[in-house]
Amino acid sequence: MAKERERTRRVEPRFEAEGPADPAALDLRLSRGDRAGGGVARETRNGASKGTTKKAAPARAGGRGGRAAAPAPRRRRSFLGRLVYASMILGLWGLVAVAGIVAFHASQLPPIDQLAVPKRPPNIAILAADGSLLANRGETGGRTVSIRELPPYLPRAFVAIEDRRFYGHMGIDPIGIARAITQNLTRRGVAQGGSTLTQQLAKNLFLTQERTASRKIQEAILALWLEHKYSKDEILELYLNRVYFGAGAYGVEAAAQRYFAKPAKDVTLAEAAMLGGLVQAPSRLAPNRNLPAAQARAAQVLAAMQELGFAKQAEVQVALAKPAKPARAAGGGSANYVADLVMDVLDDYVGKIEADVTVQTTVDPGLQAVAERALVDELNQKGGRYNVGQGAVVAMRPDGAIRALIGGRDYAQSQFNRATTAKRQPGSAFKPFVYLAAVERGLTPDTVREDAPVSIKGWNPENYSRNYSGPVTLRDALAHSLNTVAVRLGQEVGPRAVVQTAQRLGITSALQANASIALGTSEVTPLELVGAYAAFANGGTGVIPYVIAGVKTIDGRSIYKRGLSGLGRVIEPGAVGMMNAMMHEVFASGTAKKGDIPGWDLAGKTGTSQDFRDAWVVGYSGTLVAGVWLGNDDGEPTKRVSGGNLPVEVWNRVMTAALRGDKPVPLPGAARWRRGSNAVAAASPAAEPTIGGLIDDLLGGGQPPPRQPAPRGGGGPSREDKNFLERLFGID
Repeated sequence: MAKERERTRRVEPRFEAEGPADPAALDLRLSRGDRAGGGVARETRNGASKGTTKKAAPARAGGRGGRAAAPAPRRRRSFLGRLVYASMILGLWGLVAVAGIVAFHASQLPPIDQLAVPKRPPNIAILAADGSLLANRGETGGRTVSIRELPPYLPRAFVAIEDRRFYGHMGIDPIGIARAITQNLTRRGVAQGGSTLTQQLAKNLFLTQERTASRKIQEAILALWLEHKYSKDEILELYLNRVYFGAGAYGVEAAAQRYFAKPAKDVTLAEAAMLGGLVQAPSRLAPNRNLPAAQARAAQVLAAMQELGFAKQAEVQVALAKPAKPARAAGGGSANYVADLVMDVLDDYVGKIEADVTVQTTVDPGLQAVAERALVDELNQKGGRYNVGQGAVVAMRPDGAIRALIGGRDYAQSQFNRATTAKRQPGSAFKPFVYLAAVERGLTPDTVREDAPVSIKGWNPENYSRNYSGPVTLRDALAHSLNTVAVRLGQEVGPRAVVQTAQRLGITSALQANASIALGTSEVTPLELVGAYAAFANGGTGVIPYVIAGVKTIDGRSIYKRGLSGLGRVIEPGAVGMMNAMMHEVFASGTAKKGDIPGWDLAGKTGTSQDFRDAWVVGYSGTLVAGVWLGNDDGEPTKRVSGGNLPVEVWNRVMTAALRGDKPVPLPGAARWRRGSNAVAAASPAAEPTIGGLIDDLLGGGQPPPRQPAPRGGGGPSREDKNFLERLFGID
């Protein structure tokens, strides 16, 4: 019982140390390890991993209830270790941030499975009749070329200077970016962007030209897509056909034509280097604006090509010794007037154009150059003295095919096409329509009319010389451009008949049917006036002037070819012969005598509008029709420029060049109506043609004379004869 009480007896704690009493030995303070979580906090602070604890140190040997020993301190992580650790954490978060930014900007682009390289705007290559290039039209300025067409050093020039690791990177070049950053930070040289050719292509194809961080990120994304989608050569080909070279030229073909007047396949190494260097700053480095800068940049390209093994040292030395120079513009760029006309009418022939096409024109490039030079030289030499600043030239075959068309003195200064658009008073150059209307009503070249003052409701037209010759033949009246006779003829046939005759031959401008129409007071364009004269040159068939002979796709497929077209017969053969005989006298003895070309039958008419505002000549052989207009755009009077002086000089120069080497041909039907010929004597107004003569002409393939008015007092074919002819030949 006593033992039981001993076991259950409460034992009170003792606070004194064993042994001699030592108050200092008692320590009732809580250590950090005694507190809740204290061990974890201590270990974390000392550099240990979270979630681990240290084993408690064993109690100090010796006394019961004695003080526990302090744990041994952990080795702290070095500064470098902490820096690496922090860098890893920051890098991880940086990658997350970059991934987020990329994902955000990628979401602003179309879905990858819907991305496609946009079609290049179509180019219209406008060719001369001999296949040479006259001009390019379209947004790009040149056709698409295959990389296989180009000399190897041309694409290599771009790789050498723009992206030397092009064939090694995946669309983004980290080394190039780092170099660009270093270059920009140290401010050595021109600021660099670090864009690869693929990135530049991505920008050109899909993005704007703004320089923002957002655009650069999208550019990089698209570059990766391009590298995945296309081969390196395909990317380079796309780039070469899309990059901008300044002056409206997109792609190497357009640039080669623009700066060197040759196709890209024919450029030299020096020219290729200049093109390669140009894309960095097209405006600043354009060789036609800053040749020294362009040549210095080309030298850098050549050095880079040699360093990379793209060109041999000897080749580079030759290119450096003979640096590229831009081609000099030929004349005033008149071929662009032809190109503008082509573009005005092309839609009517082929509709909407979706891909590159070539347009074959009827233009003779040699004659085009001669006509341009003739006009420009005349204006340069005499324009100031005669106060005339502009002109136009049109030349066409008798079937309406345009062989040369000059719309002004200098296309670069004025794109207004005076040949096709400017409406001016033709003056006496309109008189052939008056005479034709009279001939069709029975008059002949030897019909006589009075050259004397005339007055029509207060209007008193005068001759250019203000002299009057009395009775004259129509032949002489037309040759010497007598106004009074033309006005009298106009009144005889009626102004409406004159207008209808001109319109029948192809004049489309609005004409006023009044008395002054006989003197050419209604305005017309040079193209339509020359086109109307073509009916005289070809024997009486009306033509529609045309410049497009055919259109083909870039692979040679024909989508349009000119067929037979025209207005049909608009002048009877007999009337054509008489008109040609009369207008021949204009060159033989009349106002265009200075334009005569020995050995050739020529015909035509000069014209001068009121106050010498417009001066014209339209003349032709049996193979070519040409017209020249001179004047001022604002209608200011010239200093007595008439159709018989400056315009005839230009006309003669053009026609002499055009006819050189050709065999002379007679004018249709003119021989039988020449002055002094038996045909003329037999066809005088007093000698009315007989029925037998008409039948002989028809059966023999000849040209029946025009109808003549019956002599006063009766006569002429009987009713029976008329009925016979009508039944036999359908003649009324």
